[in-house]
Amino acid sequence: MDKVVREMRIIAGECKGRHIKPVPGMSTRPTTDKVRESIYNMIGPFFDGGQALDLYGGSGALGIEALSRGMSKCIFVDRDSKAIETIKWNLEQTKFTGSAEVFRNDSKRALKALNKREMTFTLVLLDPPYHKEQILYDLEKLCTFELLEDKATIVVEHKKEVTLPEAVAELQMTRQETYSGKTTISIYTYEQPAVEKED
Repeated sequence: MDKVVREMRIIAGECKGRHIKPVPGMSTRPTTDKVRESIYNMIGPFFDGGQALDLYGGSGALGIEALSRGMSKCIFVDRDSKAIETIKWNLEQTKFTGSAEVFRNDSKRALKALNKREMTFTLVLLDPPYHKEQILYDLEKLCTFELLEDKATIVVEHKKEVTLPEAVAELQMTRQETYSGKTTISIYTYEQPAVEKED
Protein backbone atom coordinates (compact mmCIF):
# COMPACT_ATOMS: atom_id res chain seq x y z
CA MET A 1 0.00 0.00 0.00
CA ASP A 2 1.35 3.43 -0.93
CA LYS A 3 2.34 5.70 1.89
CA VAL A 4 0.13 8.79 1.99
CA VAL A 5 2.13 12.01 1.60
CA ARG A 6 0.38 15.20 2.62
CA GLU A 7 -0.08 17.91 0.04
CA MET A 8 2.79 20.35 -0.33
CA ARG A 9 2.73 24.07 -0.90
CA ILE A 10 5.00 26.80 -2.22
CA ILE A 11 6.43 28.63 0.79
CA ALA A 12 7.19 32.13 -0.50
CA GLY A 13 7.40 34.44 -3.50
CA GLU A 14 5.16 34.79 -6.53
CA CYS A 15 3.28 31.54 -5.89
CA LYS A 16 3.25 31.66 -2.08
CA GLY A 17 0.61 29.30 -0.66
CA ARG A 18 -0.05 27.55 -3.99
CA HIS A 19 -0.57 23.83 -3.48
CA ILE A 20 1.42 21.30 -5.48
CA LYS A 21 1.28 17.54 -5.42
CA PRO A 22 3.92 14.91 -4.57
CA VAL A 23 4.84 12.07 -6.91
CA PRO A 24 2.36 9.19 -6.55
CA GLY A 25 3.67 6.07 -4.83
CA MET A 26 6.91 5.64 -2.92
CA SER A 27 9.53 5.99 -5.68
CA THR A 28 10.53 9.47 -4.49
CA ARG A 29 11.15 11.01 -1.09
CA PRO A 30 9.73 14.55 -1.05
CA THR A 31 11.53 17.33 0.79
CA THR A 32 9.20 18.54 3.55
CA ASP A 33 7.86 22.09 3.48
CA LYS A 34 9.80 22.84 6.67
CA VAL A 35 13.15 21.69 5.25
CA ARG A 36 12.47 23.47 1.94
CA GLU A 37 11.76 26.70 3.82
CA SER A 38 14.99 26.29 5.80
CA ILE A 39 17.00 25.71 2.61
CA TYR A 40 15.81 28.95 1.06
CA ASN A 41 16.31 30.90 4.27
CA MET A 42 19.95 29.79 4.07
CA ILE A 43 20.60 30.54 0.39
CA GLY A 44 18.13 33.30 -0.50
CA PRO A 45 15.56 33.84 0.50
CA PHE A 46 14.89 35.57 -2.84
CA PHE A 47 16.76 35.83 -6.15
CA ASP A 48 17.27 38.47 -8.81
CA GLY A 49 17.16 36.20 -11.84
CA GLY A 50 19.56 33.38 -12.62
CA GLN A 51 19.26 29.81 -13.84
CA ALA A 52 18.67 26.79 -11.59
CA LEU A 53 19.14 23.05 -12.10
CA ASP A 54 16.98 20.57 -10.16
CA LEU A 55 18.86 17.37 -11.01
CA TYR A 56 16.64 14.90 -9.11
CA GLY A 57 13.38 16.71 -9.64
CA GLY A 58 10.88 14.39 -7.93
CA SER A 59 7.78 16.58 -7.63
CA GLY A 60 9.72 19.64 -8.77
CA ALA A 61 9.04 21.39 -5.46
CA LEU A 62 12.61 22.59 -4.88
CA GLY A 63 13.00 24.03 -8.37
CA ILE A 64 9.51 25.56 -8.45
CA GLU A 65 10.24 27.22 -5.10
CA ALA A 66 13.35 28.76 -6.72
CA LEU A 67 11.23 30.09 -9.60
CA SER A 68 8.66 31.48 -7.18
CA ARG A 69 11.47 33.29 -5.35
CA GLY A 70 12.87 34.98 -8.44
CA MET A 71 14.96 32.55 -10.50
CA SER A 72 14.46 33.24 -14.23
CA LYS A 73 14.60 29.62 -15.38
CA CYS A 74 14.93 26.10 -14.02
CA ILE A 75 15.94 22.85 -15.70
CA PHE A 76 14.24 19.80 -14.14
CA VAL A 77 15.62 16.28 -14.55
CA ASP A 78 14.28 12.96 -13.30
CA ARG A 79 14.46 9.40 -14.62
CA ASP A 80 11.03 8.39 -13.30
CA SER A 81 8.05 8.87 -15.64
CA LYS A 82 5.64 9.55 -12.75
CA ALA A 83 7.98 12.26 -11.48
CA ILE A 84 8.13 13.88 -14.92
CA GLU A 85 4.34 13.93 -15.17
CA THR A 86 4.11 15.42 -11.66
CA ILE A 87 6.70 18.12 -12.39
CA LYS A 88 4.81 19.16 -15.53
CA TRP A 89 1.49 19.22 -13.65
CA ASN A 90 2.96 21.31 -10.83
CA LEU A 91 4.52 23.73 -13.33
CA GLU A 92 1.13 24.19 -14.96
CA GLN A 93 -0.50 24.84 -11.59
CA THR A 94 2.09 27.49 -10.76
CA LYS A 95 2.15 28.89 -14.32
CA PHE A 96 5.90 28.40 -14.61
CA THR A 97 5.86 26.13 -17.67
CA GLY A 98 7.39 28.89 -19.80
CA SER A 99 10.28 29.29 -17.35
CA ALA A 100 11.21 25.61 -17.25
CA GLU A 101 12.59 22.70 -19.25
CA VAL A 102 11.77 19.16 -18.11
CA PHE A 103 13.79 16.11 -19.14
CA ARG A 104 13.38 12.43 -18.39
CA ASN A 105 16.94 11.24 -17.96
CA ASP A 106 19.36 9.94 -15.36
CA SER A 107 21.71 12.44 -13.76
CA LYS A 108 24.89 11.27 -15.51
CA ARG A 109 23.41 11.57 -19.00
CA ALA A 110 21.75 14.84 -18.08
CA LEU A 111 25.02 16.43 -16.94
CA LYS A 112 26.71 15.34 -20.19
CA ALA A 113 23.83 16.80 -22.24
CA LEU A 114 23.96 20.09 -20.33
CA ASN A 115 27.71 20.21 -20.92
CA LYS A 116 27.16 19.82 -24.68
CA ARG A 117 24.69 22.71 -24.56
CA GLU A 118 27.30 24.76 -22.67
CA MET A 119 24.76 25.70 -20.03
CA THR A 120 25.71 27.30 -16.72
CA PHE A 121 23.80 27.63 -13.46
CA THR A 122 23.73 29.95 -10.47
CA LEU A 123 21.85 27.41 -8.31
CA VAL A 124 21.99 23.61 -8.36
CA LEU A 125 19.66 21.44 -6.26
CA LEU A 126 20.80 17.88 -5.51
CA ASP A 127 18.38 15.60 -3.69
CA PRO A 128 19.56 12.20 -4.96
CA PRO A 129 18.93 8.73 -3.61
CA TYR A 130 21.10 8.66 -0.53
CA HIS A 131 24.37 7.44 -2.05
CA LYS A 132 27.55 9.32 -1.16
CA GLU A 133 29.32 8.14 -4.32
CA GLN A 134 26.58 9.62 -6.52
CA ILE A 135 26.69 12.96 -4.69
CA LEU A 136 30.47 13.22 -5.07
CA TYR A 137 30.26 12.26 -8.76
CA ASP A 138 27.65 14.97 -9.40
CA LEU A 139 29.63 17.63 -7.53
CA GLU A 140 32.83 16.82 -9.42
CA LYS A 141 31.12 16.77 -12.82
CA LEU A 142 29.44 20.11 -12.19
CA CYS A 143 32.96 21.53 -11.93
CA THR A 144 34.77 19.58 -14.66
CA PHE A 145 31.93 20.23 -17.15
CA GLU A 146 32.07 23.95 -16.22
CA LEU A 147 28.32 24.03 -15.53
CA LEU A 148 28.58 26.59 -12.73
CA GLU A 149 28.62 30.37 -12.67
CA ASP A 150 31.17 31.98 -10.36
CA LYS A 151 29.81 32.03 -6.77
CA ALA A 152 27.11 29.48 -7.73
CA THR A 153 25.32 27.77 -4.86
CA ILE A 154 24.91 23.98 -4.69
CA VAL A 155 22.39 22.53 -2.23
CA VAL A 156 22.74 18.85 -1.29
CA GLU A 157 20.11 17.01 0.74
CA HIS A 158 21.37 13.76 2.28
CA LYS A 159 21.13 11.42 5.24
CA LYS A 160 22.77 12.57 8.45
CA GLU A 161 24.97 9.43 8.33
CA VAL A 162 26.51 10.52 5.01
CA THR A 163 29.64 12.59 5.64
CA LEU A 164 30.58 14.90 2.80
CA PRO A 165 34.00 16.56 2.43
CA GLU A 166 34.54 20.25 3.18
CA ALA A 167 35.83 20.75 -0.36
CA VAL A 168 35.18 19.00 -3.70
CA ALA A 169 37.14 20.31 -6.70
CA GLU A 170 36.38 24.08 -6.76
CA LEU A 171 33.47 23.71 -4.34
CA GLN A 172 33.72 24.75 -0.71
CA MET A 173 31.16 23.78 1.92
CA THR A 174 29.86 26.97 3.50
CA ARG A 175 27.07 25.69 5.72
CA GLN A 176 25.51 22.47 7.01
CA GLU A 177 22.34 21.92 9.03
CA THR A 178 20.53 18.77 10.19
CA TYR A 179 16.73 18.58 10.55
CA SER A 180 14.58 16.13 12.52
CA GLY A 181 17.75 14.27 13.45
CA LYS A 182 17.98 12.55 10.06
CA THR A 183 18.04 14.93 7.08
CA THR A 184 21.15 17.04 6.50
CA ILE A 185 21.47 19.97 4.12
CA SER A 186 24.99 20.77 2.93
CA ILE A 187 25.57 24.04 1.07
CA TYR A 188 28.54 24.45 -1.28
CA THR A 189 29.78 27.56 -3.09
CA TYR A 190 31.69 27.45 -6.37
CA GLU A 191 34.85 29.50 -6.75
CA GLN A 192 35.79 29.90 -10.39
CA PRO A 193 39.47 29.01 -10.94
CA ALA A 194 41.72 31.97 -11.60
CA VAL A 195 42.82 32.28 -15.23
CA GLU A 196 46.58 32.43 -15.53
CA LYS A 197 47.76 35.42 -17.49
CA GLU A 198 50.09 34.85 -20.41
CA ASP A 199 53.48 36.55 -20.28
